[in-house]
Amino acid sequence: MSVFNSSALYPRFLLTGLSGLESRYSLISIPIFLVYATSIAGNITILLIIRTEPSLHQPMYYFLSMLALTDLGLSTTTLPTMFSIFWFHAREISFNACLVQMYFIHVFSIIESAVLLAMAFDRFVAIREPLRYVAILTNGVITGIGLAIAGRALALVFPASFLLKRLQYRSVNILSYPFCLHQDLIKATVSSRRVSSIYGLMVVICSMGLDSVLLLLSYILILGTVLSIASKTERVKVLNTCISHICAVLTFYTPMIGLSMIHRYGQNVSPIVHVLMANVYLLVPPLMNPIVYSVKTKQIRDRILKKFKQQKF
Repeated sequence: MSVFNSSALYPRFLLTGLSGLESRYSLISIPIFLVYATSIAGNITILLIIRTEPSLHQPMYYFLSMLALTDLGLSTTTLPTMFSIFWFHAREISFNACLVQMYFIHVFSIIESAVLLAMAFDRFVAIREPLRYVAILTNGVITGIGLAIAGRALALVFPASFLLKRLQYRSVNILSYPFCLHQDLIKATVSSRRVSSIYGLMVVICSMGLDSVLLLLSYILILGTVLSIASKTERVKVLNTCISHICAVLTFYTPMIGLSMIHRYGQNVSPIVHVLMANVYLLVPPLMNPIVYSVKTKQIRDRILKKFKQQKF
């Protein structure tokens, strides 16, 4: 009973970096630091460009701002524990701190999924109803979509945190990643995890599962609209407006599917592979999204180059 009493009150959690490579953490931390620095700088740049350029105050760029804010949130949520491990070899995290980090990681992940769906809807409206685009996606509608996206994520993840709080854990619990994830905390419990597991699955189905189906449906409708355009040149031009968004969707969902497959079927895979896939899932989208939109979106690219030229002279 003493184990359960102490675990209920003061469970300790030890995060895991790259096992067996501890002597090289200082070297490994360099590319990780560069990824974080690039992600944060890139997303802040996107936000500043959209904020300061009146010509970019359009629905598409408002949704891009939501994506950049979400990526900033995701990066800053995982940053503290990543660097506490790779810089200071400090693995321990309190249960409450772990729950808070887990909550925000999953909240921002669900928000990102929903923002990508909203951006697909934006592209559909822009292609299907170009003359009514601004009239349909007014500032009020966009604000409502943003609040609904945030509200859904906050409401879905909160019960998961509450359910985990009620479970019992060992006095010392070793986690699989350098940050706290729901599926990892469930594995650490010594009491029945059935309700938490079922609820976690429901959250995934109701958020990313539903979003991915609606994303696919959106692009089927977009493709149908594009194919109805008579001019081949116009069809290519219209499809080009979706390239950045398609890249963002693939960057988000591909690592997520890979991590899920390894978590489900990779029991014999090296723990380092699990950690690397989790890092790719959480670090790559915030890194790649601003790069993709800066390179592929002419309006963003031109404004960034203009700002650099102004600073140079």
